Amino acid sequence: MPSMFEFPTNAALIIVDVQKGFDDPRWGRRNNPQAESNIQRLLEAWRKSHMPVFYIQHCSKVADSPLRPGTPGNEIKDIVAPLSEEPVVRKNVNSAFIGTDLESQLRRKRIGTLVIVGITTDHCVSTTARMARNMGFDVYVVSDATSTFDRVGPDGTTYKAEVIHDVNLASLHNEFATVVNTGNILELLRSIS
Repeated sequence: MPSMFEFPTNAALIIVDVQKGFDDPRWGRRNNPQAESNIQRLLEAWRKSHMPVFYIQHCSKVADSPLRPGTPGNEIKDIVAPLSEEPVVRKNVNSAFIGTDLESQLRRKRIGTLVIVGITTDHCVSTTARMARNMGFDVYVVSDATSTFDRVGPDGTTYKAEVIHDVNLASLHNEFATVVNTGNILELLRSIS
């Protein structure tokens, strides 16, 4: 955990793929049902502090995807819906940096620290965090403001969402990101306000 002197007042909250389509039953069982509520708490704190917020919206090219543009599932969930002045970066791959202007927006605003939340821990959150760190950003991933689903391995073994989530966070921690929880980040925000 950084001290209050290491957490900048322009750290950006990056909200990844918190979209209605992830409520579709096709995804299966999910962990962290409180993730959206924690994201909402962070979002409220960011807005109150007048710090930058960026939304990432997955626009699937798969014809029957619930995240395809033009479908209700593509919409960002109401609980964390963006304000008109908050940028929404649209992507169609796992990383929020590929095929988008996210990096240039961040560099233009001289943002060097990212706090990443969203869905799913092991796909778009992880890929975005890994690329961000490789690009030189300081990265925080908020463990209880991310979530994923049960996954089936190549041998047919089902891995619980909690295991997938925890292992991916462990893989990110101290290599690509500092893994923290909502309370940690809210405490940091209070210390710099």
